Amino acid sequence: MITPVLPTYARAALSFERGEGSYLFSKDGTRYLDFGAGIAVSSLGHVHPHLVAALTCQAQKLWHTSNLYQIDGQERLARRLIEATFADTVFFTNSGAEAIECAIKMARRFHWANGMPERHRIVTFEGAFHGRTLATIAAGGQPKYLEGFGPNMPGFDQVPFADDEALRNAISEETAAILIEPIQGEGGIRSVPGERLRQLRELCDRAGLLLIFDEVQCGIGRTGRFFAHEWAGVTPDIMAIAKGIGGGFPMGACLAVEKAASAMTVGSHGSTFGGNPLAMAVGNAVLDIVLADGFFDRVRSSALLLSQKLARLKDEHPAIIEEVRGLGLMLGLQCRPKNTDVISACHEERLLAIAAGDNVVRLLPPLTVNPAEISEALECLDRACLSLEKAGAVQALA
Repeated sequence: MITPVLPTYARAALSFERGEGSYLFSKDGTRYLDFGAGIAVSSLGHVHPHLVAALTCQAQKLWHTSNLYQIDGQERLARRLIEATFADTVFFTNSGAEAIECAIKMARRFHWANGMPERHRIVTFEGAFHGRTLATIAAGGQPKYLEGFGPNMPGFDQVPFADDEALRNAISEETAAILIEPIQGEGGIRSVPGERLRQLRELCDRAGLLLIFDEVQCGIGRTGRFFAHEWAGVTPDIMAIAKGIGGGFPMGACLAVEKAASAMTVGSHGSTFGGNPLAMAVGNAVLDIVLADGFFDRVRSSALLLSQKLARLKDEHPAIIEEVRGLGLMLGLQCRPKNTDVISACHEERLLAIAAGDNVVRLLPPLTVNPAEISEALECLDRACLSLEKAGAVQALA
């Protein structure tokens, strides 16, 4: 018999009643250190007082009007994002997948409006994850997400992660854009080198293509800068964001330069819930924190401490950890045992982490994580590794 909630998730046997900062508490009061942050969503930890105050204040005034009317919070948040980024305009969504869908539509419509409707295809990269809609799973190209949903939605050409020849061969007179995550999250915390991003920018400029960045997971301070592409000194034409911008409240956005967005006229796109007053209040509250002086410095300091401790952990447990990868507070442990076994061992030690491709365990703590919490996480990881090593030795003797 099917369950009341559609059984599409392989959920852990854990349920949480409340959160506080970097911690989650189960119904029996057991405390877990959350180094997953709801898949990089709870960027400021759980129940951050500034976010709670902003949401509570807005909830007492107005929840929803739809985009039939002007929404002051949208205007404020859009202007703040524009002032802090490359963008000239912003469209608000409810999720990262919707932000990517907007980016895809924007790229196609740009070429259509410029008399080249044949330019509708988008080049993407192996290991990518861009969402769960029909278009975004086609863009991601991963068989495990495509299986059983009929013919793949056309318009996407996927190439290996770092194959220049394949990339050049994929570009044709029908190509509209290149879509890439500066750091692949679901794909296994695989960073795109800065030089590679700069080459893509140059390629797009030469070929008349739009460059789209998916910073749904790696944006909003996750790498120690507002957005990951800033480390490479390049800017996209269009960028999708979500997760951390809402600090736990569902929201996303598609940012673009004026040229790329010029064809998105009245009626060309829309959303009933996107940019609603509640989401905008929380989004603005998140920016109050992350754009404050010194915030990114503190993220970088925490990231350095965490990466140093993880490097030491790798040296101490080579049978468990093959590689430490990533940037900022978006780090991954490539494991020798199954990553799911490592995560289960972490759960036993009251530490939450997340699986990713390439047999990686993702560590995505709140950006507000402190040194004591980092030390606690490493103690949990150390005990988890020891338990796996002991279990392996017992199995070998058996």
